[in-house]
Amino acid sequence: MLHTVFPQQLTLVQQISAWLMPVLLAITIHEVAHGWVARLFGDHTAEMMGRLSLNPLRHVDPVGTILVPGLMLLMPGGFVFGWAKPVPVDWRNLRRPKQDMVWVAAAGPAINLVMGVGWALLARLALGLPAGSTTFLLLLMGVAGMMINTVLAVLNMLPLPPLDGGRVLTGLLPTRYAIPFSRIEPYGFWILIFLLMTGSLGWLMQPMISLVLNALVSMSGLHVFGFERLLGALMS
Repeated sequence: MLHTVFPQQLTLVQQISAWLMPVLLAITIHEVAHGWVARLFGDHTAEMMGRLSLNPLRHVDPVGTILVPGLMLLMPGGFVFGWAKPVPVDWRNLRRPKQDMVWVAAAGPAINLVMGVGWALLARLALGLPAGSTTFLLLLMGVAGMMINTVLAVLNMLPLPPLDGGRVLTGLLPTRYAIPFSRIEPYGFWILIFLLMTGSLGWLMQPMISLVLNALVSMSGLHVFGFERLLGALMS
């Protein structure tokens, strides 16, 4: 059983090994999804700039992809998230710019949810394999993938420009409301930082994170093995 290979505490190498691929895939495919849907609706900007690639090196942001996740991994009790270089989208090339941007923006969080399901299925597969260090790493990667994709999906769907949820809401609002709402975008990052520092961001996100994670945990079978124990080991 996998219980027999569960160590008291994970080493830093084990933590990095478990988080690395899920984080890189989560942020890379998130950005590619935006560019792919933009191309579907007529904007080929991302394609022409070589950003419709699954090669993480084309999407790496030194701060968001390397520095921030690395520092958060070293912080006890923290959680890991990051971001890639935003894929360029020229809304003027879209056939119906206002409506099409809703789909372009929603594509990133949607693909994160799909990846969360994929990592949950990997964890379920690992639970059925013979116990061993490789199997245990697959299980840890499944847990990390479920967590990072859930956090990214929920965070990005907050109705705050320039997050994806803000752009979705801008596209759904009548024009007379969408224009003044979109003017929040230059201040959106600072609003997000304020919410994070005051603890309000976690309070806003937690209900939806719990809802999504509970569904993924049930799908993976980790409610029996102990999802919280594994996640705690990954973030300690």
